[in-house]
Amino acid sequence: MESTPVVKRLVPLLALGAVALTAHTAWNLRKLRRPEPSATPIDEAISVLIPARNEQDSLTDAVRSVQAQENVANLSIHVLDDGSSDETAAIADAAAAADPRVRVTHAPDADPPPGWLGKNYACARLADSASDAHVLVFMDADVVLESHAVNALVHELRRTNSTLIAPYPRQLAETWLERLVQPLLAWSWMTTVPLGIAESGQWASMSVANGQLLAFDAEGYRRMGGHESVRSKVIEDVALMRRVREAGERAITVDGSSLATCRMYRTPTDLIDGYTKSAWNAFGGPVGSLAANSLLIGLYVMPAAAVLTGNGRSRAWGLIGYAAAVTGRILVARDTGERVLPDAFAQPLSIVAFASINALSWWRHLRGQNHWKGRRLTA
Repeated sequence: MESTPVVKRLVPLLALGAVALTAHTAWNLRKLRRPEPSATPIDEAISVLIPARNEQDSLTDAVRSVQAQENVANLSIHVLDDGSSDETAAIADAAAAADPRVRVTHAPDADPPPGWLGKNYACARLADSASDAHVLVFMDADVVLESHAVNALVHELRRTNSTLIAPYPRQLAETWLERLVQPLLAWSWMTTVPLGIAESGQWASMSVANGQLLAFDAEGYRRMGGHESVRSKVIEDVALMRRVREAGERAITVDGSSLATCRMYRTPTDLIDGYTKSAWNAFGGPVGSLAANSLLIGLYVMPAAAVLTGNGRSRAWGLIGYAAAVTGRILVARDTGERVLPDAFAQPLSIVAFASINALSWWRHLRGQNHWKGRRLTA
């Protein structure tokens, strides 16, 4: 590596790029909104909407966490059993039998209508079932809310006069691949998206949202077309925020780490399948994917490689770049309640793992092999 003049010139530039992005991360974390609950009860009609397909391992905890919400006087919980083949339906029915606030819809195990993806269709049906609600809270079945979460989200929605509040729950990671990949979920947008500019200008191109948990003003949701307006979108959460902003309404990204937790995937196979179903669509096309992944590898892998294989000036700059990468991960993990050390030291390996998943996602997409929970996502 040391003998390659191009690499010798690149490493300092890449290290400075990593330093600049870490400084941007620190600035974003200072500006990031963090919704707080109010002692004032919410008296509006709130509907929490949970699409569930084969969620027997997580649905009970999700529903119980909604039932335990405090300072929310008029709450309903809508669960759509989306053709589950496990005990999801029985769990939902048992919850409904014990609590009149829980309402269950059973859908057959069938492909969604032409042009729709499964989750988007399930969410649209759930919204239709909550036609009297003033606020719609979409929540994945693997999310667990803190007892103050809904109160805090609704107060933030009304205080900021927004149509959409998009919190990022704290991501739980246990297995080795989860610990490599999951921290990138929050780190990526905190590092690359200028949140202050995105919010003040309501830039649709800078939309950041996580479909695990979304809170909508119900009228605004319907004005912008709801999930029907993004029915074919694989990354529907970001598409929804873009639609809100394009409609001239307000959408805000907030820190949800004190409001909810989510363990998305419990095995390496589930994680790979879960990310490959959508990662191909994350950067606007194959050229965007190649450019983004090449830049990530340059900024966060090449400096670390220089520490190991270079010497002298290259190694010193590589160490600066690697230290910046680790510092960025530490800052985000500390603020979001995720595991800090030793995981942050593996940032270069995390980037390699993500780039590999992105490549596999494109391979499967082009071959029409991407699937999730028994349903193929057509190319």
